Amino acid sequence: MADTHYEIRVTPLSQEDGGGYMAMVPDLDGCVSDGETPQEAVANAMDAIAQWLQARQEMGRAIPAPGSAARQQSHPRKPEKLAGG
Repeated sequence: MADTHYEIRVTPLSQEDGGGYMAMVPDLDGCVSDGETPQEAVANAMDAIAQWLQARQEMGRAIPAPGSAARQQSHPRKPEKLAGG
């Protein structure tokens, strides 16, 4: 399988959201997990990454390269002209 060193962003959750920590993988749309501690959130995110990649492969879809979300943000696409405008 391809390189699987994806960035994991960990942020604290508010008490209203149940507390603990959320771990998000920006390169993998919808790949999010959580845990009681930052370490648990990262461990759970690693499992989520493996499952996300496996599901994507089984569907025959392309797997984004690590860092692809950051590259897209640094090189945003120019908006297309609207028809008639």
